[in-house]
Formats: sequence, structure tokens, C-alpha cells
Amino acid sequence: MIEFISQPWHWAVGGVFLALVSFLLTWLGRMFGISSIFRNICAMVGAGDRFSYFKVNLKEERWRLLFVFGIIVGGYIAAHYLASPEPVAISPKTVAHLQEWNIDAREGDGFLPVSIFNFSNPYGILLAVLGGFLVGFGTRYADGCTSGHAMTGLSHLQVQSFIAVIGFFIGGLIMTWILLPILIG
Repeated sequence: MIEFISQPWHWAVGGVFLALVSFLLTWLGRMFGISSIFRNICAMVGAGDRFSYFKVNLKEERWRLLFVFGIIVGGYIAAHYLASPEPVAISPKTVAHLQEWNIDAREGDGFLPVSIFNFSNPYGILLAVLGGFLVGFGTRYADGCTSGHAMTGLSHLQVQSFIAVIGFFIGGLIMTWILLPILIG
């Protein structure tokens, strides 16, 4: 394991790469977004035979499969070969705020409190399934995911994406300040 990274990379590193990918995809006439990969997978297993929504030209969508494969491989490499053994540095104010909710922010790797977000805890499983359903429903209802709307849609000045991103932020604020304290309180 390479141990030269003491904290997660600065957000600007990812921002530069996302901007380059977004520019390249725009130049190639493609739209950035990951949620449509699920549609492509359903089309690959034959859902297009029963539902017209899943009829897609898979040859034109091959690049998206490779893109998602690259995300998975890159995540594996980053987690197993570039990760730091040190916990993530969290603001003392954040630690104090989480302690008010009886969450030890220093447990695990510092990204998620493992006492709540794990798959050996039935409540953690319920939260993951419910959250996954809500994200999937919202993605389909908004006709795209947060990355697609926020990066490609806004950069192309699409009104639908502007409205969707406002909805994403409102939902995030409601979750953070109203629902999360109820769920973990």
C-alpha cells in the first residue's frame, strides 16, 4: 500500500478532472450522467422487448459502460492503494454537533459512523434500502441524476436541470436538518 496521502485529496483535484470530462463529453456530443447506465443494463438483459423505455442503441452507449467501469476500477485503486491509514480530519464543530446526536465521528474511517451505516445493523440496512429507493425514484422522476443535471445540464443552460438542481438542494437541506435528526435521534 502506498502511504503518501495523509488526508483525502483536495476537492479541486476532482473538480478539475470533472470539468475536463464534462468538456470532453460536450465536445463529443455526449451528456454526462450515470443514472442512464441502469437503463442500459436493463436493455442488455432484454427489458427493451417488454418496455419501449428500455429500447436503446447499446452500441452508442458502450462508452458509458466503460466510463462506469473506470469509476469502479478507479475507486478500488484509490481505496486499496492510495488510501491513508489515518482517519479523516473532521472539524471540531462537526464532531461536537454529531456528539449531540450520540454519533462518534471518529469511529471507522471518519467518513461514516459505522454504528449506524453498516450492513450488520438492521436499521442500517433499512436506511440503505430506503435511501436507495428514494434516490432511484428521484433520479427517474427528474429524468437524470445529480451529476448529469448539475454538471451537463447546467453547463448547457437547460431550465429542466436548473429546476432539478434546486430540488436536489432543497431535498438535501430537508434531509440534513429535519429528517436526519429524526432518523438517528
